[in-house]
Amino acid sequence: MEKIKFSSNQEPTVGVEIELALVHSGTGALTNGILGILDRVPPRYREKVKPELMQCYLEINSDTCRSIDEVHRDLREKILAVQKIAESTETELYWAGTHPFSSWKEQKPFPSERYAMLLHLLQELGRQLVTFGLHVHVGLESGDKAIMVCNRLLKHLPVLLALSANSPWWDGRTTGMLSHRIKIMEMLPTAGLPPLMSNWSEYIWLVNHLIETGFINTIREIWWDVRPHHNFGTVEIRICDTPGCLKDAMAIAALVQCLVVHLSHEIDFGAYQHDGHPMIIRQNKWQATRYGLDAKIVDGISLEYKSARERLEDLHHLLEPTARQLDCLHWLERVREMARKDNWAQRQLAERTRLGSYPGTIRSMLEQSRLRSRIA
Repeated sequence: MEKIKFSSNQEPTVGVEIELALVHSGTGALTNGILGILDRVPPRYREKVKPELMQCYLEINSDTCRSIDEVHRDLREKILAVQKIAESTETELYWAGTHPFSSWKEQKPFPSERYAMLLHLLQELGRQLVTFGLHVHVGLESGDKAIMVCNRLLKHLPVLLALSANSPWWDGRTTGMLSHRIKIMEMLPTAGLPPLMSNWSEYIWLVNHLIETGFINTIREIWWDVRPHHNFGTVEIRICDTPGCLKDAMAIAALVQCLVVHLSHEIDFGAYQHDGHPMIIRQNKWQATRYGLDAKIVDGISLEYKSARERLEDLHHLLEPTARQLDCLHWLERVREMARKDNWAQRQLAERTRLGSYPGTIRSMLEQSRLRSRIA
């Protein structure tokens, strides 16, 4: 079997992937419109604007960048281009983790051999993967460092989910969850919280074992909430819903980059992990799924809890020096502002109550997320 080698990064580079739903401009319903958009994407963007499992959404990837400001400029340019193309086909880009009323049963798979193989493996669970997430990559020096950072990130994942939660709907109903998307993802056999691992060698053993026994076909079929990415030489945080606008996505990405760099520095200077018990993390993740920023997040040592809003305030204080170092303090300040307001799931629910319809809610959300060419 081919050796899986971690591509070292000597700087904490950052890359962001955003999954966006495609909705009809008139009805707000999901539309299987990806093929008509991909055909029109300019050549310079074609490697970064990608199809996903179903034809009703796409993924837009940034280049590998050295700062969040650079990611923002990069993604903004690509999203504006795709937004213009979409609008020419009576389609708009919808920023959310799930769609309010379109059924997953009506969505068509993207025609590719890999996706056909996945759907054959996952059956109806795969057909339900009509969800949209935000993925953030941060560069690290080694596979061993990536595993240690993944382990230490576990306790922070519920807070990231609470901040990004933006999927209160499923199949035409309100679910009671502020992130129903994460429950859909957890149905997959290789998704959810990863196991604690000792080092890169143990991770590679696990991946090889899963492939050799036929449980997965490739390493790409591991969809944990956080995972090492050997090709990019990064830790990839995958737990977040797609938030309601680009600037909030950038604020979340800044928080992730600061967290990874802070934890990396802790490891370099000596740190003992002692507060990441899997059951406490799972309990906190459930709270974030259900209650978002009002979740009660339990401390792994004292067993005392604070709301996710309070945890984010604590993280802001902890990470402020790192944010200054990375020149992203203005984005971390936006995280603090986000934590003091309703998250996007709560805002969608409020709009549904105010407007009285799902299509009206979608129109309101589209207006709030749509990029304007002269507005940063």
